[in-house]
Amino acid sequence: MEPLTEHDIRAAFVNCSRGEAQRAFVPRDLAERRWPDLDFLGWRDPGALDRAYLATGHAGALVAVSLRIAEQHGRGFRHRSMCSLCLTTHPGSGVSLMTGRRAGKAGRNGDSVGVYLCSDLGCSLYVRGLRKPGAGGRLDETLTVEQQVDRLAGKLSAFLDRLVGDPTLVVPAPQHGSHQHD
Repeated sequence: MEPLTEHDIRAAFVNCSRGEAQRAFVPRDLAERRWPDLDFLGWRDPGALDRAYLATGHAGALVAVSLRIAEQHGRGFRHRSMCSLCLTTHPGSGVSLMTGRRAGKAGRNGDSVGVYLCSDLGCSLYVRGLRKPGAGGRLDETLTVEQQVDRLAGKLSAFLDRLVGDPTLVVPAPQHGSHQHD
């Protein structure tokens, strides 16, 4: 993934108003991110623990989405859940149901789409073995890391297809010299 700026991210939101996009928390450490190791930029809002955000290339454009994290009750350390994207298992609240309002009219009518994701949104790093899950784990797979990355990208694309719906709502990614967003 190519490096993103705060401006790139705010301009790419597809499932919230411009005002909400301007008020959204955006990480200040974008320059220090491990961009080549990321398939998407995912982050939590430290001031609103039920909010998360995700930005990535989709349908030839940069897309950012606002997500809500479902409240988790009674999920003890012995309970394990699996992330839908990277297939990493985590104990307790290490995996969260994250839902996003659908883009356009459907979202304004209250339609949303959900997916189970690693609560820390570190899926790209887990797949590459650059971050180790706590007492959870990664399945022993016969797929190569590259194949696992491709699978993650396909699952993420399918989620975004459902969330974005109408491809005309996606704005082409800004061009930064020769940079293109994957």
